[in-house]
Amino acid sequence: MTIDAERYQPGQGERSDLQRRTVRTLAVTNAVGGVGVTTGITVATLLAADVSGRESLAGLSQTAQVAGTAVAAYVLSRIMGARGRRVGLAIGYLVGGVGALLCVLAGVLRSFPLLLVAAALFGSGSASNSQSRFAATDLALDEHRGRDLSMVVWATTIGAVLGPNLADVGGTLATALGLPALTGAFLITALALAVTIALVQLLLRPDPLLVARAAAEHQRRTAPPGGTRHDDVSAWQVLRTHPTVAACVVAIALAHTVMVSVMIMTPIHMRHGDASVRLIGLTISGHILGMYAFSPLVGRLADRLGAWAVMLLGAAVEAASIVVAATSHAGASWLLGAALFGLGLGWSFALIGASSALVGATPLPARAPVQGLSDLVMGFTAAAGGGLAGLIVGWHGYPALALSCLPAAAVVGVCALLVRRATRLPIT
Repeated sequence: MTIDAERYQPGQGERSDLQRRTVRTLAVTNAVGGVGVTTGITVATLLAADVSGRESLAGLSQTAQVAGTAVAAYVLSRIMGARGRRVGLAIGYLVGGVGALLCVLAGVLRSFPLLLVAAALFGSGSASNSQSRFAATDLALDEHRGRDLSMVVWATTIGAVLGPNLADVGGTLATALGLPALTGAFLITALALAVTIALVQLLLRPDPLLVARAAAEHQRRTAPPGGTRHDDVSAWQVLRTHPTVAACVVAIALAHTVMVSVMIMTPIHMRHGDASVRLIGLTISGHILGMYAFSPLVGRLADRLGAWAVMLLGAAVEAASIVVAATSHAGASWLLGAALFGLGLGWSFALIGASSALVGATPLPARAPVQGLSDLVMGFTAAAGGGLAGLIVGWHGYPALALSCLPAAAVVGVCALLVRRATRLPIT
């Protein structure tokens, strides 16, 4: 039986059941979608170097993908605001799948311009995966918002672990089909995203955002006259009139930029010390573990201590990790491994804490557009940080890069204190 989400009015117990089902669905789709996204990302720069014939151009595919993710996040959030989460997420995965198939075509035709366009479209799949964390909060109780959001973030661990290991399988498949070996990963990506679309369409019913809006509208109609309406408020208006929302957007963007800037240059720093590819891979794996593996714990801490406290802790952990990374010598070391793990963990604290606070501070009608704007800012800020990171390392070295990120981490801490002040939570 089809449920009209715009008229659906679940009771409290029914709403809790619906929320649990929604979180489970989003966790599954995020895991499957994450497999597709990370499988393609694993070989993207290698395919770019092969197609262009120049290693110096390989990074442009990653830049195009990051820019595509940022733009898609904003566009998809507008679609979600008008049509609901299910339609927006499915379109994002669909465009990402088309981008993956175009990456295969670009590899066959050896067309670098086509590959850049394909990489930008492929970024739409990443945007849907990122936006799904917010979909988990539409029906969440305030006291469980961090927990529910973090469970969807945690599911990304599955994709982060399985995706890179499927690249070889994709190569074998492509060779059997007479295609360039490096395009095979994108065949797996397209298949995984197709499965994700089917899961979203079948299981994300009724749409959580539409149900939440219907419940809020019902409450407004049955409440006594008075109160503030927030209909037709743009994301930019919310940022200008809600300082807490602006603080959360800044915190998410800077915490992500710090993490990306240091992380992407760590393999170069290790290679300068003759570290093996295996040790570099282990270091990055530890970093990814820190990013995602402890998300459920971080979410529960956000619910218990307050989102601002988790944001502040994330800023402190990122800052400490930056200092440790700056003091590590080139090559492989347990000190650098610990720094990268801590950098990922600090990012997890800051992202989950700030995302939870962002949801709570944003009026319901504007949540989807504001969330998309947040990911837009995050994406472009990280892309700029990543570009500057290479220049700083080239001019002054890896320690200078790490230490140059300290002010950004400090601003994340300031944003946390601004959120605390707005929510008026006592320090315990």
